[in-house]
Amino acid sequence: MIDGTVTFILENLKELIASNSKQISEVNDKVKSLSNDLDFFKGFIKDATDNPIEYENMKELEKQIRDAVFKAEDIVDQYVIEATQYKSSSVFKKIKHPLDHPTKLLNLAQEIEPMKATVNMIYERKMFGAGARQDGEGSNTGKKPKVPIVEEDHVVGFDDDAKYIINLLTGESEDLEILSIVGMPGIGKTTLAKMIFCDPIIEFEFYRRAWVYCSQDCNRKEVFLAILDQITKVTDEMRNMTEENLAQKISGSLEKDKYLIVLDDVWKSYDWYNLRVAFPKNKKKSRILLTSRYTSLGRIANRKLKPHDLRFLDVDESWKLLQRKALGLEECPRELIKLGKQIAAECHGLPLALVVIGGILLEKGTERYIWEDVSKNVKKYMDEMDPGKRISNFISWSFNHLPYHLKACFMYFGMLPEDHRVSAKKLIRLWIAEGFLQQKGEIKLENIAEDYLEDLVNRNLVMVEKWRSSGKIKTCYVHDVIHEFCKKKAIDENFHHEIKRSDYLSSNGAFKMYRRLSIPPQYLNNISLKQFGSHVRSFLCLSNDEITLTLAKISSIPKTFKLLRVLDGEPIRFTRFPADLSQVVHLRYLVPSIQFRILPKCITNLWNTQTLIVKTSSNVLEIRGDILKMVRLRHLETNASTSFSKSFPRKRNNEEGHLINLRTLSIVSPETCAEAVFDRAPNLSKLGIRGRLAKLFEVKGGSCLFDNVKKLNSLENLKLLNDVHDSQGKIVSPPEKFPPNLKMLTLNGTELDWKYMSTLGMLENLEILKLKENAFKGECWEPMNGGFPSLKFLYIGRTDLVNWVASDSHFSSLKSLHLKHCTNLNTVPIGLSNIATLQTMDLYWTNESAATSAKKIQSKKNEVPTRRKGMGFKLSIYPPDHAK
Repeated sequence: MIDGTVTFILENLKELIASNSKQISEVNDKVKSLSNDLDFFKGFIKDATDNPIEYENMKELEKQIRDAVFKAEDIVDQYVIEATQYKSSSVFKKIKHPLDHPTKLLNLAQEIEPMKATVNMIYERKMFGAGARQDGEGSNTGKKPKVPIVEEDHVVGFDDDAKYIINLLTGESEDLEILSIVGMPGIGKTTLAKMIFCDPIIEFEFYRRAWVYCSQDCNRKEVFLAILDQITKVTDEMRNMTEENLAQKISGSLEKDKYLIVLDDVWKSYDWYNLRVAFPKNKKKSRILLTSRYTSLGRIANRKLKPHDLRFLDVDESWKLLQRKALGLEECPRELIKLGKQIAAECHGLPLALVVIGGILLEKGTERYIWEDVSKNVKKYMDEMDPGKRISNFISWSFNHLPYHLKACFMYFGMLPEDHRVSAKKLIRLWIAEGFLQQKGEIKLENIAEDYLEDLVNRNLVMVEKWRSSGKIKTCYVHDVIHEFCKKKAIDENFHHEIKRSDYLSSNGAFKMYRRLSIPPQYLNNISLKQFGSHVRSFLCLSNDEITLTLAKISSIPKTFKLLRVLDGEPIRFTRFPADLSQVVHLRYLVPSIQFRILPKCITNLWNTQTLIVKTSSNVLEIRGDILKMVRLRHLETNASTSFSKSFPRKRNNEEGHLINLRTLSIVSPETCAEAVFDRAPNLSKLGIRGRLAKLFEVKGGSCLFDNVKKLNSLENLKLLNDVHDSQGKIVSPPEKFPPNLKMLTLNGTELDWKYMSTLGMLENLEILKLKENAFKGECWEPMNGGFPSLKFLYIGRTDLVNWVASDSHFSSLKSLHLKHCTNLNTVPIGLSNIATLQTMDLYWTNESAATSAKKIQSKKNEVPTRRKGMGFKLSIYPPDHAK
């Protein structure tokens, strides 16, 4: 999106003015004016995006401004590179090669003057607003929203969902209960709700029922009148009532009865708060069922009961639904069955898509060539529905209603391969590097990005595949239909291009306009990168397949894309570090996979880098560059024990820390944990240490290296990985104290005595404890009473533990227990059944006696009725025969 682009330009202009004032003094005023103009255009583009205008000349102006912004970006970014090189060059070179970009900046500032005048005219005439918008957003025309047609027959795949919700609706609670069905657009929320609403059991239980459609622009008065119309007779007097009086009328009519109200398609929590005042809490087992695309709204409506997240149809259900929509009650001809199943599979379980494709087949008939044609073009037909592209428009409608700050984040999923499950951590760092987020006070950018991602998930545009033990999103993805939309939208805005096989021989000039490229690694050796131009800012190579490129091809990446901000080359094996890469000074996100153990000094030149993730084939890594000069570094991660060859000077009292933004440092060697290192990185939140940990805890002169770790007050996540398991690697004196705000601790290979767990139990803020391979040694463990007050997640890996005694007095807050390869463990402590918060227990390759004891815990937990519905205990045992 243009927002991030302008932000980067403005940042770079400030850098230019501050650090190169002599070189640009002759156009200093014009540069400042250009900065103001670009900031002004940034606001215009945002308004144009949020409030689309129907006039073609306005669209052309918007395009001209985008082109001007991109041109400014190119000039400024190139100038930053030249100015950096100019400052470090000799006097002779400065005389021979003076900077010429001040003139280019001056010319650009003059070029955009007419555009600025036009934009001013637009604002003066107030052309942005309800009257000029294409879809009438924000305006209240008084028209009732059109309710989608829902067929009550031929419902497929919702039987289990309907049974589950009907059981909740007819439960024994006397109190008013609010239930919610949530899911992405087109997945069948309304269909399921209608199926439940018309079920004979519901009709029998709830004599007083009402179904109302809320929509995005919820008209409170119309909703109230629609409810009254179904529970009583609406009079003219009622139509003239205020909203508050109508709410009282509804409340009075329902006060003495058991009722069911369905609120379909609720968009905002504000609307729910405004509507709920009409529903009396009458202790009559009354219920409210609402549907929404936003999970957060369901949680707000009832914080005790998890919203029912509607799943996609499976293969069999998809084929069954497609048959019914394409053939009615007729049997499918045998020669069409294979084609039909292929078509159904292409719809990926999305009911709306299946209904649409079924309607196309119903209209066109049962000729084989027709079904073959549809089978080859399912995605095309999914977009081309009567009256045209309804699914695309449906997603587009959702996209247009996203807050402006989420649009670029959402579009970014189009850069990922189809069906790609992306790490939330990685996605967040990419968003930050791309400039999609703006700092808000003291809130960390990572926390802001997490909120953005959760917002997209709550809107059911992004789906979560896995959750972290901390409860945060681990991996996520988008549905194929949404992915296709994101790619098309990206093309429209020159946001991104995915290199395909057809691009091998193409010389399409349009490629030169795209700011971001993604490319499968297998294409790299067969394509010339120069055809994609120097405008590219992001280069992503995402794949599980690795590739080794020639040195010439590796060097061509930084030579061709000198203005890169993002380079994710994890599948590309670098046989040496390309020297030219150190000249790409705008790099903010860099992921190289290297086959060597030393990062050269030139890495220091990448002073803009925020995220540096190094994958190496070596067990150790040496960084020879001075990372103190990489002042914007936020995350430094490696898969090898890393050391810094350049010593860190001790920080003086009045000297600011050079790495105040550094949040992640993982993995480093024990020897690297010197006082000077952490003095320069005081805000670390995640630290990983790997190597001979005995050196970390060895006391010399009354102190040890781990004392420096303990001073990290912001540290929340600590990993200690011991690589040495001989007599010299034995940890003789483990630490008595840890960083005060530690929330997550991982130990591996430390071989500590179980008695030492009493020290860990005193960590008041510890929520997650992972004891990996041989973290502890010994046959017996009896925890200390009152320990681990905040612990929610406990993982115990391979160990020789035999007897374990534990109860709710030891782990009062525990929610999840995972045991893996604990083959000697006799029993899982039955006392764990008394922990009220315990919800899940996973046993992986333990033994039958441990599995038997776990099943006893399950039986005991299930004997106690939980006060929170949907919060039952779940036990998983692998291999399954242990559970028999």
